[in-house]
Amino acid sequence: MLIDSHCHLDFYTDDLADVLARAEAAGVGGMLAIGIGDGPETMHRALEIAKGHPHIWPRLWASAGIHPQEAHRADSEALAKLAALVAEEKCVALGEIGLDYYHFDNPDIATQQSAFVAQMEIAAPARKPILIHCRTSELATPPAKERFGAADAEADLLALIAEHWAPHGIPGVMHCFSGDREHARRSLDLGFYLSFAGNLTYPKAVGIREAARFAPADRILVETDAPFLAPVPHRGQRNEPALVVHTAAFLAELRGVSTDELAETTTSNFTRLFPSIGRGTLNAGG
Repeated sequence: MLIDSHCHLDFYTDDLADVLARAEAAGVGGMLAIGIGDGPETMHRALEIAKGHPHIWPRLWASAGIHPQEAHRADSEALAKLAALVAEEKCVALGEIGLDYYHFDNPDIATQQSAFVAQMEIAAPARKPILIHCRTSELATPPAKERFGAADAEADLLALIAEHWAPHGIPGVMHCFSGDREHARRSLDLGFYLSFAGNLTYPKAVGIREAARFAPADRILVETDAPFLAPVPHRGQRNEPALVVHTAAFLAELRGVSTDELAETTTSNFTRLFPSIGRGTLNAGG
């Protein structure tokens, strides 16, 4: 059994029931629906989905968070809403949150960092893990590089985590891990899990594959980031949770283990990361 540790189910406005059915048929035993919506006004939608499908999909959980691209909207009202969502039992994580200097029109650095710290301050007393979004600045668009200058989102992110999150001793997830071995080492040292998505299967993802081989078995997860980043052989198509099996198979081959062992490992890691879920819940199907 596999768990898709990061998927945007609220993006499936017309065929969600079919998407869930295909995932179950593919052997996906659970999903974490990411609650960023189109911004703070709709970040509750993932939780509504998780709570609204108890008969179709009992192994469905949610997160809530304000994406760095929406950091300028992280006002007191939005943060209060987020705190209320995170307090819900079915909301097992806060995210995805982080920093993104990739696009020219993203909020300025100070605004992004302020929103990131404010959200970590909500997650800490709730004892909920955080799900991290970070695009490497070296791949930013030329206008963004000109605007953000020498600032490095990855370096800034890790520094803020070390200061504001690591002292609490709560884990987190580097969602859609896209760094190299050194970035993996630093993330692991801060107590984070590395979640690998479809871009692991792309031919140019040499650094990501090195990190995937390097990471200890007890700190890896698999995800789709659906509907984005469909893995090979479906690259370029709409992604969905059923396709996590391709990423998992690729990761298993990279690490020299069977797909069954990889599934068992990543599922055990997921339940350790989110102890409120518990392995018994997965075995019982509710």
